[in-house]
Amino acid sequence: MYVFNFGGTMTESSNYDAAPPVQPAYGVWHKTATRQFEARYAFYNTKPPAAFGEIAKGGGWSPDGYGLFIEKINLSEDGQSFASSMTYTIFDNTGKATDSGGSATGTGTRIGF
Repeated sequence: MYVFNFGGTMTESSNYDAAPPVQPAYGVWHKTATRQFEARYAFYNTKPPAAFGEIAKGGGWSPDGYGLFIEKINLSEDGQSFASSMTYTIFDNTGKATDSGGSATGTGTRIGF
């Protein structure tokens, strides 16, 4: 789920409860043309503990770099849906881009009554 805030900030809330846990992403957006926008948002990656016993000792999911999405969004004429294309880059703990990542397309619909 995305929340686009007035003034150009945004939050992408992950509701995918997998292993490792997926944190929300935070970023910015701006208008690029009529009904066209660009969003840039980042989140932190985590890695699992080496053994389950580490969790019982107070350990957990350690930091493991971060990811950056750049998404180009085309809003429908009625403003109720969008189509997008995005690129995704994964960075390691030193901030160096890794060979992972890729591109994708997406769609979304505004929540309403």
